[in-house]
Amino acid sequence: MDRLIETLDLEKLEENLFRGMSPQNGWQRVFGGQVIAQALMAAQRCVDNDRRVHSLHAYFVRPGDPTVPIIFEVERTRDGSSFSTRRVVAIQHGKTIFAMSCSFQIEEPGYDHQMAIPDVTKPEELMGEKEFREVFLAQAPDTVKRYWGRERPIEIRPVSLTHYISNEKLDPSAHIWVRTTGPVPDDHHYQYAVLAYLSDMTLLDTSLYPHGTSIFNPEIQPASLDHAMWFHRPCRLEDWLLYTQDSPSASGARGMTRGSIYGRDGTLIASVAQEGLIRKRANA
Repeated sequence: MDRLIETLDLEKLEENLFRGMSPQNGWQRVFGGQVIAQALMAAQRCVDNDRRVHSLHAYFVRPGDPTVPIIFEVERTRDGSSFSTRRVVAIQHGKTIFAMSCSFQIEEPGYDHQMAIPDVTKPEELMGEKEFREVFLAQAPDTVKRYWGRERPIEIRPVSLTHYISNEKLDPSAHIWVRTTGPVPDDHHYQYAVLAYLSDMTLLDTSLYPHGTSIFNPEIQPASLDHAMWFHRPCRLEDWLLYTQDSPSASGARGMTRGSIYGRDGTLIASVAQEGLIRKRANA
């Protein structure tokens, strides 16, 4: 988590221009959640502090190169009496790798309702990552071992592990508890950015549940194509969050997935939607 917070602390090069680095963790591509979070940090630094992000819409244009810095250029599209709009472009090797528009709003009262949190097994009753590694990873494919063997800033506890240990065709839905592995600064810029970071985790895999496979299958070419997020209520990342996910459709080598992020107390914090590439490789 310390490394993630350092990654989100962008270097200011000039007005509306920032530079971000990627952790050297052996990944061949920059994790999409990292780019979303860094772009959001850049946008937040170009907005008055009394305005908080309520939505973002992003496109992944090219794979990110983790060995070189990412330049984030912010366009101050509009500042109204209660809303502000910003556009962020991420650049590497002289080319755009990512583009995002986001909107900010002053805090104000209004109607309030939400869907109730699903009734699922509590995180304390589930197997932790350490136990999962010891029990299941011995017979797992190398790709799965590498993923679960890495130290990450976010701990994951799926309510069901069936997807990881069998080729059974499942309903396209998942309930996953997530939490940070360390403290997040008491600053809403970091709170929202870390929430955006973890929102890109496990989503695409849900679209493969009905097909008895996963993004770890070497016959699948997976990649996030776009990502949208709506921030409904303030959050503090001090406890487990429930990330509920479902995939209403997969077609044309693309999978669509939706997500809802709840606090342990049942508060709906954010909603997410993403479409990703789930192409069968030609030589599969």
